[in-house]
Amino acid sequence: MKVPERFNFARDVVERHAREEFALTFVDAAGEASRLSWGEIADGAARWSGVLAERGLRRGDRLLALVGKTPDWHLILLGALRLGLVTVPCSEMLRAKDLDFRMRHSGASLLVADRGAEAEVAGMDVLFLDEAGEPAAIPECEDTRADEPAFILYTSGTTKDPKGVTHTHGYTYAKRMQAEHWLDARPGDLVWCTAGTGWAKSIWNVFLGPWSRGAEILLHEGPFDARERFELLERMEVTVLCQAPTEYRLMAKLDDLERHDLSRLRHAVSAGEPLNPEVIKAFRDAFGLTIYDGYGQTENTLLVANTPRNEVKPGSMGLPTPGHDVEVVDERGEIVPDDVEGDIAVRGRPPSLFVGYWDAPEETAAVFRGEWYVTGDRATRDAGGYLWFTGRADDVILSAAYRIGPFEVESALLEHPAVAESAVVGKPDPERGQLVKAFVVLRPGAEAGDDLAAELQAHCKRVTAPYKYPREIEFVDSLPKTRSGKIRRVELRRLEEQRAS
Repeated sequence: MKVPERFNFARDVVERHAREEFALTFVDAAGEASRLSWGEIADGAARWSGVLAERGLRRGDRLLALVGKTPDWHLILLGALRLGLVTVPCSEMLRAKDLDFRMRHSGASLLVADRGAEAEVAGMDVLFLDEAGEPAAIPECEDTRADEPAFILYTSGTTKDPKGVTHTHGYTYAKRMQAEHWLDARPGDLVWCTAGTGWAKSIWNVFLGPWSRGAEILLHEGPFDARERFELLERMEVTVLCQAPTEYRLMAKLDDLERHDLSRLRHAVSAGEPLNPEVIKAFRDAFGLTIYDGYGQTENTLLVANTPRNEVKPGSMGLPTPGHDVEVVDERGEIVPDDVEGDIAVRGRPPSLFVGYWDAPEETAAVFRGEWYVTGDRATRDAGGYLWFTGRADDVILSAAYRIGPFEVESALLEHPAVAESAVVGKPDPERGQLVKAFVVLRPGAEAGDDLAAELQAHCKRVTAPYKYPREIEFVDSLPKTRSGKIRRVELRRLEEQRAS
């Protein structure tokens, strides 16, 4: 993708829309809806650029934004872009130590927060929303270069301190490609990306992508509830939906999917981790709706996806997206043959790829292998070019010389009507090296016990290769997850290692 030499999303996208048309529908926690026009969004962004300038922030300075799912979040981020600041979006789920780390590590000059975060930000240099006031002057929009930093997005930090993924203004331009080819966003659409503020997916799809395509976005302040999610989709007449796999899974487990009217919803996508084929089937059977699974990371954008333009192979990640040369490579950086497992890697430096980890040159160098950025995820590629996810590089189970990806076993378990969620890890074993162990959360009414465990094992043997079935099953009330909703298999592996020692 060719990116302009100079680009500022606030100026070149938001301020160029017709001021009277609508850009955002907001549904508050009580269910009340309101709408903001492009003009109101532009004016709010300009106001925030003035507020931040009066606090002494200048082009290149870092700013933490800790605001819940309200339009203020969009206005602050746009105001920061307008001023040429580097924004660190923070989830409201972060605690004081997380925020302190981000402040210190990024060298941020200021944290903007709502009052709900008051206890967590005590002692920090903070500006609360109700203290912002009206600026005396509105500065001109900075004519930012495409290669200047715009965001630092921190990773989940499941094994050590989070890394600060640095993206440029060119990245904000590149999001329109994702919105066109995967979200399929168009003028007249109402696009709902349900991600919370502070995560990479919220930057991708909550506003950068849809607004680049002239679509209106929906923002819902309330927490996830499967039944309410269906009701809001109907009431607000959402046309494009982007959700986390966990949300789709929990919605698919409702017994009466067919009673909901999703006739206005023309397109649905999922990202964050692979979506299981049985969930895709449940939505297709109930609504005639295909969920298009996509793969990307905080460090990049949507690299591989199923899209309406291509045949969907159930269970596949899909094909590389336009502008991305994605392959499966070995430890030397050589492309592996078809159907051979290797590392998912991206060739070159597309504008959607991060420019490095903030203040961490060694960690940045470690994820490049010659001309390839190596994602840390594993897959195979078939003869048609489709990629098939097998797991994180450190999630792969080595059992009696077999390499087993946890995702396939988890998907098999989810096909059983008693299972709500599952996570599969390798358990240390003196004979096999590792054996496959499953942690299973049951649906209401299902009874845990040896009989059900044996039934699930037999089910997995039928659905997957016999050597992949879980030799141990532990029934649990919940699974450990990152703040963005991904299952933390690393915690379960550590648990098994501790038990074995």
